[in-house]
Parts: sequence; C-alpha cells; structure tokens
Amino acid sequence: MTRFRHFSATTTARRGPVALLAISGLALTPARAVQTTAPPPEPAASPDVATVATFGSGLGSGSAIGPDGAIYVTDGNAGTVERIDPATGTVTRVGSGLPPQVLGIGGAMDVAFIDDTAYVLVTMVGGDIVDGDPIGDDVVGIYRLDDDGTFSVVADIGAWSVEHPPTTDFFITTGVQYALQPTPDGFLVTDGHHNRVLRVGLDGAVDEIATFGNVVPTGLASAHDTVFVGLAGPLPHLPEDGQVLELPADSAAEPSTVASGASMIVDVEADGEQLYALSQGAWDDVQEGSPAEPDTGRLVIVGSDGTMTPVSDSAGAEIVLDRPTSLELVDGTAYVVTLAGELLSIQIRG
Repeated sequence: MTRFRHFSATTTARRGPVALLAISGLALTPARAVQTTAPPPEPAASPDVATVATFGSGLGSGSAIGPDGAIYVTDGNAGTVERIDPATGTVTRVGSGLPPQVLGIGGAMDVAFIDDTAYVLVTMVGGDIVDGDPIGDDVVGIYRLDDDGTFSVVADIGAWSVEHPPTTDFFITTGVQYALQPTPDGFLVTDGHHNRVLRVGLDGAVDEIATFGNVVPTGLASAHDTVFVGLAGPLPHLPEDGQVLELPADSAAEPSTVASGASMIVDVEADGEQLYALSQGAWDDVQEGSPAEPDTGRLVIVGSDGTMTPVSDSAGAEIVLDRPTSLELVDGTAYVVTLAGELLSIQIRG
C-alpha cells in the first residue's frame, strides 16, 4: 500500500469550514436575504446524455462499479444501497438498514467494493454540533454489506475523529466524510469538513495521511499507483479553487496540483490514461451549505497542461449537468449520479 506523510496545504483564509455541506444541499445556518433572479434557462437535451434510471428518495450521493459490472448507488434518506443495471435501468435494492440522514445531508454517502464485498461510508448520523445539539447516536464510519442484505460496522471513524480533532476550524465533531476509495488493505476516506484524508483498515484502525487547510477535499481516484483527490474549495467556491491534487507516494514530497479551473469539484476518476473531474457547478450564493445552481454542472477533462475542459456532445455543445455528485467511467462512457437521484450515462467525445 502506498504510504503518505502528513502535509499542510495553505490557502487564503476564508470563512467556510462547512463548505462540503454545499455539495449535498444542506443549510445549517439561517438563510440571508438574497435578490431573486429568473431561473436559468433549461439546457437543451444532449444527444449523448441519457437517463439510465431514477432511484431512491431524492438524495443521490455516491456510486461504485460492482464486480458484476452494475452501478451501485447510495440513498442517504432511506439508508439503502441500490443496484442499477446499466443496460436495462433496472433498480434493485441490495442492502437496507443503514442509519438515514438526520439533517438533510449524510447517511449513506459512498459505496465501494473490495473483491465481492460492498462497503458503505456513513456520515453525520452521530456526534455533536459544537455548542449545539447532538446529531445522533449512530456510528459514523464504514459499514460492510453482509450476505443477508444487512450491514455490520467495520470502522468507527466518528469516534476516532472526536478523539483526534482537526487543525482547521470545525463545528461537527465527527466530521463530514465524503468519499471512499479502496486500497489493498482497506480504504482512503476524505473528510471535507475536517479537511483531511484518512486511511482506514479493515480491522477498524484509522489514521490521518493528509492534512489540508480549508480546501474541502471531496472525491478520490486511484490510477497507476497514484492517488488523486478533488477539492471543492472554500466559499465562495471560485473556479480557481476547484482543483485536482496528486498525493505523492514519496514520503519526502509535497502534493502537487494537477489541474484547476472548475467550480465545486466533487469527484475525480480515470478512464485509462485520461483523468476526468466532476464539477457540481456555480455555487448559488444563498448561504453556507447550499448547493450549486441547477443546471450548471460539467464533466471536465483534466489536461496535462493543468487545464479543465468541459466535455462536449456530438453537436459540439458543452454537456450541462444538474448538480452531479458522483462519477464512474467505463470504456468511454461516464455514469453520473445527481443530487436528485438520477443515474445518467454520457458518451465522452472530448
């Protein structure tokens, strides 16, 4: 397993350690008055985008490609994992009983496989709000999907987080874990509220391998023994703060910026030699915790020159997405989960 040392990425100080909450649409602070404007025009349907399935109860989040080639997705409202056949769109519930979200965000956030076994990352179902009310009593951490469709706790990340608070400002004691990336002996986990990457073993051991400033780490990808992490960036989620970083295998090296220039990066994935990132879009500027504006998301190509270029359809128009949350890539086809609980397929043409 690749080992990383602790490091600190410095950024311009901004208010917004809760910025990750915007990715899933939670508002924890009272809304301030804003000037209302006309909604953005409905984007034209792309000939290269199709709805594979609508699933769950309206809180789509993470996804994974299973060993059977199906797409597995999480439903944070229902506390379930659904299997979607990409050829037919058939949705089948394969696991239930996970703690559901209690604050409009969280619950089952991501899913990943080690061999034939599925594991689910669950967040914001336990712990406390600093100087506020308890969130709940359930375990924040990684759950294993057992053969009977129920779940067992593998790692209590929440308890570890309470005992090892971050160096950045925070107000949720257990953090807001976002993405789950398999490794040979466990997982890497991003925490966008505590601004760090954790290593979690199948034996339940947790340690911190990457420490950031207020940059909101989100999606993870591993390609050719290299780990990439997406950054949504602090409020106001400017495009230049949306970045993809490479975490170094050399313990003496610093992380490097691979590319930047797309708002609210929420996932990153590789298809062969090509890296892609998922931009949720332009932050709606309503309040801390609000998501991107509808129909402003993009799937972007991560260039070797450090640029991010939106994927276009066969007519040459940029493909526009409505608040995407997760990305999978299979042989030139992108599968995108949306906040509303849709699975889309996109034929990538560059």
